[in-house]
Amino acid sequence: MTQRLLGKTAFITAAGQGIGRAIVEAFLHEGAKVIATDVNAALLHALAEATGCRARVLDATNGAAISALAAELAAGGDRVNVLVNTAGFVHSGTVLDCTEAEWDFAFNLNVRSQFRTIKAFLPGMLAENGGAGGSIINLASVAGSLKGAPNRFVYGSTKAAVIGLSKAVAADFITRGVRCNAICPGTVESPSLRDRIAAQAQASGQTVDQVEAAFIARQPMGRLGRTSEIAALAVYLASDESGFTTGTAQVIDGGWSN
Repeated sequence: MTQRLLGKTAFITAAGQGIGRAIVEAFLHEGAKVIATDVNAALLHALAEATGCRARVLDATNGAAISALAAELAAGGDRVNVLVNTAGFVHSGTVLDCTEAEWDFAFNLNVRSQFRTIKAFLPGMLAENGGAGGSIINLASVAGSLKGAPNRFVYGSTKAAVIGLSKAVAADFITRGVRCNAICPGTVESPSLRDRIAAQAQASGQTVDQVEAAFIARQPMGRLGRTSEIAALAVYLASDESGFTTGTAQVIDGGWSN
């Protein structure tokens, strides 16, 4: 253990599985205090049992609940200085397939949830409010403004918005001790990906193996990403080692967008 995050308190959304869980585990390994949240109580309970992290059930689309939890933590002496926004959903389809409801849901979860958590926790990071700065890490994607991906219309639109949101926050608070960066993964092995592969296989009449092979084939490196690799980048962005890094879209995609 190198304790790269010793003394830091991190708040992480969608922490129950996949990339979110890997970030929780990596942060704890590096000495951070972690408050893990997820809408799925069973996944969150399993995470807390396995890692010993503090866990709170939270719907990232519920602005009132986010604000209340932020106030509760501050009142209890928990000054969050690392915020990791992981919550999101991947819709499939083109602009012709996208419904108004899907558009609204995607932006509410993938983008507006980040707006809400930043509004709730950023003030406590500022020196004038007794904070000592902080790092905000938003999960975007290489699919969006960095690369157009087939059948990812609304997902790519939301992830492009996340990059814009991150750059705007970074520019506004660069002189006030708060950094903000986006992580842009390619295709990563996760329970979410497994669900999408199964759904695509059923819809297309292909086998699961065939659909998985297509996902792998589009990665020039010839394999899927690992959640631990995304978590390692999150550790860097949360640590003081990245003190000169803000407003970036960190690509970690196995060469897909190159």
